[in-house]
Amino acid sequence: MAPPMSANTFIKALRDEGLDVVEVGEWRTHNREGHGDWGPVHGVVIHHTVTSGTESTVRLCYDGTSALPGPLCHGVITKDGRVHLVGCGRTNHAGSGDRDVLNAVIAERKQLPPTNQYNADGNVHFYGFECENLGDGKDPWPEAQLEAIEKAAAALCRVHGWNEYSVVGHLEWRADKIDPKGFTMKDMRARIGARLK
Repeated sequence: MAPPMSANTFIKALRDEGLDVVEVGEWRTHNREGHGDWGPVHGVVIHHTVTSGTESTVRLCYDGTSALPGPLCHGVITKDGRVHLVGCGRTNHAGSGDRDVLNAVIAERKQLPPTNQYNADGNVHFYGFECENLGDGKDPWPEAQLEAIEKAAAALCRVHGWNEYSVVGHLEWRADKIDPKGFTMKDMRARIGARLK
């Protein structure tokens, strides 16, 4: 069981991994406290935003919408490779997903089971990174952004002593999701694994 990182530990881990980190608003205390538990944490979920434009994307992830209040993740990874911190604590990013997948992540299994249930609250157990991309399979993923995703996930894994199999895509957590679209989580996990070694 891993307790969640403090804000100071979180930002230090990202910067120690060589990331350019931007602190947004009151991110250190911006969370969904009072709307469910936060922790123990077991992994990281990677998303795409279905947006374009750094400023509007970061603002959306910080504020959320009337239907889904923010923060919508812990960090927003923009196309230029910067990580914008928008929340610390429970955030509205993973939603309900498959407990079998959660158990596989906890066990750091290389092969994930198919996701076909909504019986576990991912917002309790996962850090989340939203990545600026239209999610249409055509919008490019610049290398600076892919490298930042790799570094951010590796940074969190390093702090908790996890391996790359603690990192999943939203589509691996929920059957109704397609993100991230435009690269495979298998390839991203390979990059994270190589970095951790």
